[in-house]
Amino acid sequence: MDRTPSKSLAALWMSGWLALMLIVVVAGREGMRELNVFQLMEMRTIIGFFLLYPMIHANGGFAIVKTARLHMHISRNLIHYGAQLGWFFALTLIPIGQVVAIEFTMPIWTAILAAMFLGERMTVWKVAAIVLGIIGVIVIVRPATGEVNPGQLIALAAAVGFGISIAMVKSLTRTEHSVAIIFWMLAIQSVAGLLPALYVWTWPPVHVWGWVVVIAFCGTFSHYCMARAMLHADATVVIPMDFLRVPLTATAGWLIYSERLDLFTVLGAMLILAGNLLNLRATHPAPRRAGT
Repeated sequence: MDRTPSKSLAALWMSGWLALMLIVVVAGREGMRELNVFQLMEMRTIIGFFLLYPMIHANGGFAIVKTARLHMHISRNLIHYGAQLGWFFALTLIPIGQVVAIEFTMPIWTAILAAMFLGERMTVWKVAAIVLGIIGVIVIVRPATGEVNPGQLIALAAAVGFGISIAMVKSLTRTEHSVAIIFWMLAIQSVAGLLPALYVWTWPPVHVWGWVVVIAFCGTFSHYCMARAMLHADATVVIPMDFLRVPLTATAGWLIYSERLDLFTVLGAMLILAGNLLNLRATHPAPRRAGT
């Protein structure tokens, strides 16, 4: 694999991630009108196998997916599967701009989990980032009003899951091919969701199949784009590019669904993004002194 450090290549792959994830949001909203979330996820993963096979073939066949870290793949994908279920479900309950704004607390939760379980040092910048992120969520959710939407809490739980998943993907890219990461994602998640999908199965109308194929294609190759971007740049370079998803998704919600973001959601999103920027600053290594 080409692991040449390049911000330009990372930006190119991240532009693919942004475009595909924006399409997934809209297709997910439409597909969930007539499909259960378990059925949608299972159809997505199975179709994803067929879409991924040409890339497996182009990279020398199934030998490319051989791994010595199966336990890491299983753990990562069970967590990611649960987070995706929550994310798709939240799309049906709250405005899509809110879903994505809350999703961007992901790096904040990653910082907390890294301090708790990986022994990473908590700096002033990281503490400030966490505080801003939590305040941002409170501003969006507004629990004091007594009208907390369950969709907001589900989106928040999904963000925590995505934070864990992204950290594990970064670890996997050190030893695994991008195609292998996506293959194991599809394999493990298809097994995990098979029984729930069969339990709720109903044969979807023809037009719904189109949305499912779109979700499968964009959902599969968006992760490939993210994995490739991580090969060419550190997370501190890649993640800020993803911030564009907040205004892009809010704009799509306004244009397609006439969803208007209230002032609280905008303010909360700004606080969350500010916390992310502080968290990224905290991850920059201190300059080394001469002779060390």
